Amino acid sequence: MDINPIDSVEAKPSRLNAAVAISVALVSTVMGICKVKDDNIVQAMQQAQADKIDHWAYYQARNLREEVAKSTLVQLRLQAAAAKPEQKTAYDMAIASYEKLAADQAQKKDDLRKQAESDQQTYDALNYRDDQFDLADAAFAIAIALLAIASLTQQWGLFLVAMFPSAFGVAMGVAGLAGLKLHPGWLAQLLS
Repeated sequence: MDINPIDSVEAKPSRLNAAVAISVALVSTVMGICKVKDDNIVQAMQQAQADKIDHWAYYQARNLREEVAKSTLVQLRLQAAAAKPEQKTAYDMAIASYEKLAADQAQKKDDLRKQAESDQQTYDALNYRDDQFDLADAAFAIAIALLAIASLTQQWGLFLVAMFPSAFGVAMGVAGLAGLKLHPGWLAQLLS
């Protein structure tokens, strides 16, 4: 009869392993919720960036149209000065038309500039929240790694150390979800 040494050892439930398992489950749950919101914010950031690029492109097109209208105005005014009196009315009408066109393009160009600047502000506000979720994600990854080592080494000290990045991750995740003004800029700058 063969004796299996594993059968003869009674496994004692480890309180540390239970604490690690519960902590990993909680941290992973919060991390998952934050990840969904972060992905939505990243999509909104991409849209704001695309809108900004489009608005600046339209701004440049309006700028070209305005400059063409202004140069045409100069040509028409020079030609009107040398024109015969019976042609003055036609030139005056063309000049008025191009003055209106140049003013219209200048106004539309200014509106597009404001929209592009607004898009940048939207992007920056979203990036602020994205930084919060990125910091939470990094803290959760560190916490889970520390919890795994604590479980393997059966050291409560490592478990307690893992609670610091866990708490920081939860704080940053809640700040991101709730739109709170909690943002360690120096840390976000260091990691970006």
